Amino acid sequence: MNAIAKSLIVFSLAISLQSQGQTPAPDQQHRDLNEVPDQPATPSAPQIPRSYALVVGISRYKNLPMKAQLQYPDRDAADIYSTLISEKAGQFPAEGVHKLINEQATLANLKQELETWLPSVTGPNDRVIIYFAGHGFISGGKAYLAPYDVDPTKVAATAYPMDQLGQVIGSRIKGKWKVLLTDACHSGAITPEDDTAQVNRSLLDLNSSMFSLTASRDREQSFESPQWGGGHGIFTYYVIQGLQGEADTSGDGVVTADELAEYVHTNVRLATHMLQNPTSDRGSFDPNMVLAFNPGSSATSKCQDPNCAVKLRYGTFVIETNMDDVEVWLDGKSLGIFKKGIPQRFPGLTPGPHTLKGAHQGYEPDGPREEQIYPGQDTAVVVRILIAQRRNHAAQEIFDRGLEHYTRGFAANYKVAAEDFEQALVIDPTYSQAALYLGRTYHALYEEDKAKDSLKRAIEIDPAYLEARLSYAAVLLDTGELDEAIRQLDAVAKQAPANGMVWYLQSQAFLRKGSYGQAVDSGEQAVKLTPANAEAHLWLGEALRRNSQCGLATSQYESYLSLSNFNSELGGKLNYYVLGSLFGVGSKKRATQQDIWRELRAQAYEGICDCDWMRKSYDDAAVQCHKALSLVPEDLFANYRLGLVFTEQYNAIGGQALLQEAKQYFDAVIAINPDTDEAQRSRKYVANIDSVLAQTRR
Repeated sequence: MNAIAKSLIVFSLAISLQSQGQTPAPDQQHRDLNEVPDQPATPSAPQIPRSYALVVGISRYKNLPMKAQLQYPDRDAADIYSTLISEKAGQFPAEGVHKLINEQATLANLKQELETWLPSVTGPNDRVIIYFAGHGFISGGKAYLAPYDVDPTKVAATAYPMDQLGQVIGSRIKGKWKVLLTDACHSGAITPEDDTAQVNRSLLDLNSSMFSLTASRDREQSFESPQWGGGHGIFTYYVIQGLQGEADTSGDGVVTADELAEYVHTNVRLATHMLQNPTSDRGSFDPNMVLAFNPGSSATSKCQDPNCAVKLRYGTFVIETNMDDVEVWLDGKSLGIFKKGIPQRFPGLTPGPHTLKGAHQGYEPDGPREEQIYPGQDTAVVVRILIAQRRNHAAQEIFDRGLEHYTRGFAANYKVAAEDFEQALVIDPTYSQAALYLGRTYHALYEEDKAKDSLKRAIEIDPAYLEARLSYAAVLLDTGELDEAIRQLDAVAKQAPANGMVWYLQSQAFLRKGSYGQAVDSGEQAVKLTPANAEAHLWLGEALRRNSQCGLATSQYESYLSLSNFNSELGGKLNYYVLGSLFGVGSKKRATQQDIWRELRAQAYEGICDCDWMRKSYDDAAVQCHKALSLVPEDLFANYRLGLVFTEQYNAIGGQALLQEAKQYFDAVIAINPDTDEAQRSRKYVANIDSVLAQTRR
């Protein structure tokens, strides 16, 4: 057994480390496997470039013993992801941020994302962030990041060298702003302080700006603890807080590289009693690069001292709740779900007023209310959920009457239901369930602006109402507001990760964003969680087909068709969101519920047809596309694909009848929507067919 393997057996991961300014806490763990040898002007929106990120978090390792597993890197990565895609922080498009969590973060996948995906999508004017949370190694004098499948007896062959990471970032990944954030023991080895010139040569090319912020110096360890935000790597906790506005000491709404480095360095050093010292390469990056933007959330906007940016000393909230399963928000950002009597610390907060709110479904919320943070002090706060929501009897009766109309389906009943739900809300403005169903009703009536307003009202009344967030995300999908839909779904997934509907709605969103790999990942999660849910299979099939995996896609389409094979009259009676519980929402048409049933089944047949077409199985493709058109005769893509099928069959065996069949379907495409690309191509096909037919008649 080599020295590294032996050190795994004998090395203890628990250490004593202190929380901010106190004695070390025994429940902290270091991300290590072996001992290391030796008042502001009104902000204006900055120009944020096209942005890409890779976020990696590994808590569970395939080949490491139980004592070497970590607690929080997967949560760290999930919260970094949420911060990057937030419109109040990183403002990254969701499809531009790829995640590798736990078993996804193999060495092969890490290489694929770093060495193939990012170099293929980035350009010279882009912003790029790479974040890693997990274990690090020193082996043979070299530093490595440990993927999920690292073998501690073969580190050089199974881990990712940091010098290679630097070379890839510096020379292969393009961008004007490049950011590397690493929360792993030994992560500081990528920027050793004793040879900055050598680091610059190995990590950077002369035309790029690189900001490397690492959790510790090269001979230090990086720690994690439940004391930071309920469980985080200490470094990552402060990175998140900083990006969300606490690092913005200039008050312009922008978090720059210099501001984040100063905020993280100061707070981690204080929190660990100088045992952990984040490092950044200050000689190579643009100090004014925009890492996050959110006017109104800056540090100085909360501070009462006019010289706040100079005198700033951060404080801490210690938050406790009086019952289980209370969700708490700080300055509009969720801190997660709290358990009764278990206080959680949130250090690194700017002195001054902050807004707190707690909510538990079925109860009146506590807040929003202001609480003060004082410089360098802990402020204990108890969030108390005390009053069960009581429904006005008259409002309840009107709501129940509206629900009866709503569940009958069809436009006439929806209109009556909307009137009842509106009346219930007039009587009881805090009736979140009435606001939810009012939003669903307007959605079914195509009144999307009213639907969104009602669903946002339901969420404002009851922020813990996950069903309302899901419905809101579904409406956003229909209106094309895909980034906000993904943000809402991400919020639900954190609180209810086993909810299959979250994942297949997310699969749809990524599919429509053109990010097929992410759509496949979400679709696979949906099918894993809810294998009997028909639409989970449909959207996974769509994602696989778009990702050029037709063999797998066809089986998913067939699963969908089998699971949704009930009498079409039932589809006409099912309410839209009842139907959604069977196979989802986000459909293109809702004239009746039967239209949904027909449309989704037609979509599955069309997908199988397309896969048969790509395999050049033209007879099979024709059968499947005809099934699609039997359900939705005006389906543009099924008509177009059939036109191509008959054209190919003519090319193979000849026959005017096949050309005439092809012409019929191309003509249908033009009639359905003359402005599409398919219609333009169909006109060319029709012209060619007419020419051939004219020649054969001579």
